Amino acid sequence: MKIIAAVSAMVLFGAIAGVAMPPTAFADHPTATVTNQAGSSVPGCEETNDCFIPHTVTVSAGGEVIWTNSDNAAHTVTSGVLSEGGPDGVFDSGLFSPGAEFSHTFEEVGEYPYFCLVHPWMEGLVVVQEADAATDDGMADHHDDAVDEPEMSEPSVIGEMSDGTIVEVRASEPAAGESMTIKVTFVDSEHVNYDIVVMQGDAEVLNQEGAHFHEGVGEHHTSPLESGDPVDIDITFQGFGVDTITGPVGDHVAFAQVVPEFGTIAALILAVAIVSIVAVSARSRLSIIPRY
Repeated sequence: MKIIAAVSAMVLFGAIAGVAMPPTAFADHPTATVTNQAGSSVPGCEETNDCFIPHTVTVSAGGEVIWTNSDNAAHTVTSGVLSEGGPDGVFDSGLFSPGAEFSHTFEEVGEYPYFCLVHPWMEGLVVVQEADAATDDGMADHHDDAVDEPEMSEPSVIGEMSDGTIVEVRASEPAAGESMTIKVTFVDSEHVNYDIVVMQGDAEVLNQEGAHFHEGVGEHHTSPLESGDPVDIDITFQGFGVDTITGPVGDHVAFAQVVPEFGTIAALILAVAIVSIVAVSARSRLSIIPRY
């Protein structure tokens, strides 16, 4: 019991000390990652432009866009506009299965609309700008209502897997009737695979299995929230890689009462969340802190 108390005290101190750390900004990437909404093989996602997430990405000339099929159905990423003659021949993934990726490098400045041949209501757009005009993080989300991407430069919560990999979660402000954006970063990692479940109280607002992100940074959007209350985020790691899977498969990292930015209350909530995970991990033999 004394050991557990000592570990809990150390984690509490580390969580509070972490508030004083300077903000971590997203680095400038020459790539952008797009995932298709789970369930997008059924009409409905087009009503909110969420068939491809984000609907619109912006990269600099010479940049690469990577599409990941996070759905349980096969899709295509085909350039062109269906109502204007269909495929235009600029790029076409062909049919790619769940969990697979397709990428294309854009050399010329311009706008490149695309859709899914199998599910034509699924549409997206790639905007290619001159290198000095692209956004700092290599991607931007331009919805029809011109709402800016939420500011999420600071991690909302930080955890650690059993192999020492740092997991950062950035969350937008929760608001009733609106979708919440959640970005998960596995620091200094590539080809990450994981499941994510987000709860607001007793309501499940996101459940995505088999998420795969080439650069270790995943973006998720919840269903519209019932209130502005914080959410609980549960991540189950499924390994690094595409064909060959490595790493601590099955590691379970949970964050309770996630708020969009650090503060006094946030630090206390984070500390309680991490200490709770330590206690649970001790019983389940799954740990977010390496054992020696």
